[in-house]
Amino acid sequence: MFCGIDWAEGHHDVAIIDSTGKLLAKCRIDDDLDGYQLLLDLMAEHGDSAETPIPVAIETSRGLLVATLRTGARQVFAINPMAASRYHDRHGVSRKKSDPGDALVLANIIHTDMPMHRPLPADSDLTQAIAVLARAHQDAVWNRQQIANQLRSLLRQYYPAALDAWRHKAGGLTRPDARKILAAAPTPAMAAELPLWKLRVMMHNAGRQRLRPRARRRRDGYMYR
Repeated sequence: MFCGIDWAEGHHDVAIIDSTGKLLAKCRIDDDLDGYQLLLDLMAEHGDSAETPIPVAIETSRGLLVATLRTGARQVFAINPMAASRYHDRHGVSRKKSDPGDALVLANIIHTDMPMHRPLPADSDLTQAIAVLARAHQDAVWNRQQIANQLRSLLRQYYPAALDAWRHKAGGLTRPDARKILAAAPTPAMAAELPLWKLRVMMHNAGRQRLRPRARRRRDGYMYR
């Protein structure tokens, strides 16, 4: 038996097939404890047990549903959505989105090509915790860069001198001193009125050294021309 799950935020579509590819069962479960229990009961009805667990293909490697499925010796395969879409073309020419159909495609992926895909490793609790923290850090870095790109686009049209001030500095607009100064002087008019002593204080608080020449250069040479 093989199980495919089309994952969504509020619900999940499930398909179970046999070794010939015949669809034996399908259902939709909610993303809650009752839904998870319904899934486990459905799989148990089709031979899932501790000795012979049914392998599962799903398009994500995280979340409570995946954690529930990974209990015991069951193999869980996280199939990249791009790979799943390529397999979809083998079963039909229609590009229309179908969650039940996608669950069936996922089940057939591990039915036909299981050796080509790697199951999720049996990580310890500590390893899984580290993975969650690393993923959160990565998302934070990506979000910061996306916001910086949006800010750069706005400054290019409205406040180009601010871009010149940190154009050749490591980190650019994401630097602590850049954030502090832009927060204190978000417009060219406010920057023109910013006293040099206050600029030095902000740069010092941001960890900068050699404040006098650098602060003057920010005020006279870049920020306010």
